[in-house]
Amino acid sequence: MHAGDQDEDPPVDNPPGRIKRLNEAVINRIAAGEIIHRPANALKEMIENCLDAGATSIQITVKDGGLKLLQIQDNGQGIHKDDMSMVCERFATSKLKHFEDLQQIATYGFRGEALASISHVAHVTITTKQESSPCAWRACYSDGKLKPPKPGMSADPKPCAGNKGTQIVVEDLFYNVTTRRKALKSASEEYNRILDVVHKYAIHNSKTSFTCKKQGANTADVHTASAARTLDNIRYVYGAAIAKELLEVQHDDDRYEFKLEGYVSNANFNTKKMAFLLFINHRSVDSANLKRAIEAVYTEYLPRGTHPFVYLSVEIKPQNVDVNVHPTKREVHFLYEDKIIENICGALQQRLADANQSRTFYTQSFLPGASGVPSESIAAKAKSGKAPEHKLVRTDSRSRTLDAFITNIASSPLVPSSPSSDMGQQDIPRKRTRIEADEANDALRTGGQDSPDGVLTIDDVDMASGDPSSAAPLPRRSDGTDRGDDDEESTMEVDTIRPPARPRVPKAAATRQRVTVKLTSVLELRDAVQEARHRGLSDVFAGHTFVGFVDDTLALIQFQTKLYMVNYENWSEELFYQLALLGFSNFGYLHLAKPASVSELVLMALDDEDMEAWGDNIMSKEHIAKKCCQLLVDRSDMLQEYFSVTVNRKGELLTLPVILRGYVPPMDKLPLFLLRLNSQVNWESEKECFATFCKELAIFYAVEPPPSPNPPLIDSDPTSRPCTPTSSRSAPISKAAAEYRWTVEHVIFPALKTQQFSAPRSMTETGSIVQLANLPDLYRVFERC
Repeated sequence: MHAGDQDEDPPVDNPPGRIKRLNEAVINRIAAGEIIHRPANALKEMIENCLDAGATSIQITVKDGGLKLLQIQDNGQGIHKDDMSMVCERFATSKLKHFEDLQQIATYGFRGEALASISHVAHVTITTKQESSPCAWRACYSDGKLKPPKPGMSADPKPCAGNKGTQIVVEDLFYNVTTRRKALKSASEEYNRILDVVHKYAIHNSKTSFTCKKQGANTADVHTASAARTLDNIRYVYGAAIAKELLEVQHDDDRYEFKLEGYVSNANFNTKKMAFLLFINHRSVDSANLKRAIEAVYTEYLPRGTHPFVYLSVEIKPQNVDVNVHPTKREVHFLYEDKIIENICGALQQRLADANQSRTFYTQSFLPGASGVPSESIAAKAKSGKAPEHKLVRTDSRSRTLDAFITNIASSPLVPSSPSSDMGQQDIPRKRTRIEADEANDALRTGGQDSPDGVLTIDDVDMASGDPSSAAPLPRRSDGTDRGDDDEESTMEVDTIRPPARPRVPKAAATRQRVTVKLTSVLELRDAVQEARHRGLSDVFAGHTFVGFVDDTLALIQFQTKLYMVNYENWSEELFYQLALLGFSNFGYLHLAKPASVSELVLMALDDEDMEAWGDNIMSKEHIAKKCCQLLVDRSDMLQEYFSVTVNRKGELLTLPVILRGYVPPMDKLPLFLLRLNSQVNWESEKECFATFCKELAIFYAVEPPPSPNPPLIDSDPTSRPCTPTSSRSAPISKAAAEYRWTVEHVIFPALKTQQFSAPRSMTETGSIVQLANLPDLYRVFERC
């Protein structure tokens, strides 16, 4: 027997089932898997460390859903240099000394496992600086221990430059746990989970500024102010539609020693999925029992199958709470749980009952039980014969719209009357794009063909005359000055095309040959639009009748016996995306008034960005602008051939595509459009490139209401007034608003009515169309009255 074989047990002496002591590395990796399930868990632990350190600003950068990179930086108190050797060791913490301290724990962390667990499944780099320290210190960690940044170097912390606070960089998460990495969903899904964590802590910690963005992105997906209120952050995250329907809840209970604060939705608001944010002693937790009890309270107020929005912050005496229940700290146990839940529900019941009387004052409340969107199949047309009175469809395309019956609007000389109005045609200003106002409706109906003599459509100008006087204007800077020479006056209005002093160009000469698109990527994108088509919703738009405007983003339409409210700003974006795919390689040219420097336009967009959200390693604005300009110059041939976007070798923008005849995009959005082409378009993959570019075109071309000349003052308490449209009907609207609405009614909605438009199923879940009423149900109400 060899000496090296004496320590080995023969197989017969080591049968299966014998107990062995696990290796330390295996133990730590198993423990890490219990605490860090996905990138969002790691971020939650690090956010709580930042808050424990007293941070007032937390900046988060993510790459590939947090798997490739997860970086968090705060301005807290920092870590002492002597403690950096043990910062990633298990059970090393500054927040707990004795087990009895758990009975009055007031911090998020207490076990000292978070950073240790992360270091066992990722590469961790920590840079920290205390206020009294002359410099920052940086160290790398692996498996809970210090490791050298490069082979042959010392593992000790290195001095470096840095700001007060701590920066933690987590790279290659789960690099040594391939099963866990493969089990995770897509990077976008993981990023959405990260945003959900950031949203929750941003709402609860309103005094702390949160910023979250993808690496390389120019704009942050989340950015809250440090001086914001809780309600302000709820409005920022979930939108004004929810914020204006929230009720503040406060309750103190001396018997069971807890205090309740929060915001809950009233009886006017409901959603398909409950939004439940629960914090117990400032810790984000789940409580199935409390959630079920709250849903039971709302069953008396909400339609079946709908749910409320609930944000609650419960502070319970620390001695009554057991936080050491779950590895991820998502669950806690507390004394008198049943009684506390009962009292919380009682407080909500009383608050809802007190507020329910105000429902009669909400003029825009949806009818109870009204379905949000039409079904996939529309009922067949009625058989021949007279329809019952309660099912009679009362629409007439020759009748006046709702606006004609509102005195101060109809009498305003700024608003064009309906072309079929019995008031007659008056010589009043209209929204003039590239077609003469007197022939606008006829040109839109005929699609711009067989135009009368002396009137040129966009394609005629682009392909025949090229008259620079008919070009689109350039955007203006935020201070009101024009982008061009200071001594030249510029306007944001689009000049009307005047009849040229030459005979009309024959149709054959003014129309170019249509290109047949054979690119597989474009055909697949078009097929995807058709596959996502919602049949019932498409029929609604194809057969709708425009009723009138609610405000600058909402309008009413009628289809058969039903009345719908639509967000035409969202629908116009989808419309232009589909038109961009359909018109691929066949767009007309919209000439700018004069060549526009791409670099200058991008700098205009960057001037509006929040510089506080930029890190130290971000490129300068001039460098970014130059990079964006060079990108478009390098791809100018492709852009001109496929999208009619002309950029010359000097980096000047000359033309934009004519996506919809008779429509000019909001040129104020042009700088941001050019900036987003650099960050939001995937230029590497052909299909993704066309899809993302068309998406950015759609965002640029989507309608946007003009800024109000006299914006209303911000109400300090928006819940104290009834829900009203954003644009008041009590005062005449401006000329810009009148032209904007004319374009929406006579250009956008007719385009939505064409058979080429396919309403996607995804829009049914965004609230972009809501059914307000239907005639048969109204007759039932009248019969009961």
